[in-house]
Amino acid sequence: MVKIAIADDNEKMLNIMGKVLAEQNDFEVVGMATNGLEIINIIKDKQPDIVLLDIIMPQIDGLTVMEKVKTDKDVTKEPTFIVISAVGRESVTEDAFNMGATYYIMKPFDNQMLINRIRYVKSNKKLLDNKRAALVTDNSEAVSDRSLEADITEIIHDIGIPAHIKGYQYIREGIMLSFYDKNMLHYITKCLYPTIAKKYKTTSSSVERTIRHAIEVAFRRGNRQVLEEIFSNTICSKKTKPTNSEFIALLTDKLRLEYRTRNAS
Repeated sequence: MVKIAIADDNEKMLNIMGKVLAEQNDFEVVGMATNGLEIINIIKDKQPDIVLLDIIMPQIDGLTVMEKVKTDKDVTKEPTFIVISAVGRESVTEDAFNMGATYYIMKPFDNQMLINRIRYVKSNKKLLDNKRAALVTDNSEAVSDRSLEADITEIIHDIGIPAHIKGYQYIREGIMLSFYDKNMLHYITKCLYPTIAKKYKTTSSSVERTIRHAIEVAFRRGNRQVLEEIFSNTICSKKTKPTNSEFIALLTDKLRLEYRTRNAS
């Protein structure tokens, strides 16, 4: 059972989220707040696993809540924060990730996407605690973490991206995240780049530029045969290199297809 607390100064939004999440058999909504002070007290008293946190709230904003939770000695269990906000400025999203947010979801959003994101965070926590746990995709394909990493490494190597450039690591991480959560690529600048940036202690814009550079290197010096096999439709239709999101999406889809084929045989 995942214990969830919610903070949003919009009471209508707060009640909708509370109702939707409470209907899930594996979720327990342990508290709801309309301002930053209330959610801090709920975190202390109820010790939720996950906190859905709005950025703009009265008394204390969401960024300050995360900062205070990190430093408050009365907080015995630090929750995972998923920020939910209508503010989409890159500087704000970067600040949120720097303060410890795991995800940044833009309003308005689909309720099922929120549920999936919470379940992803729950599963990812288990993966961090147990490296031999399995990743499960939306199609219920069981994939060992180690096996997926090896397959991603192999496909990037086959394309011809050198392992020593930073973009190699960022693309590998992007494929890992997108393989598990398809919504990542729908919010590439708001979620995928900041998530990678947080892990590697850099900025979203740097991640974007570095991935772009790696793609340029691949198409200049990589294995042309493999590139044409994977990206032929994109290259032919646009007569240009794929965008960052297209590049990661096509590699992710290729891996998904391979795993489906393996599981079916």
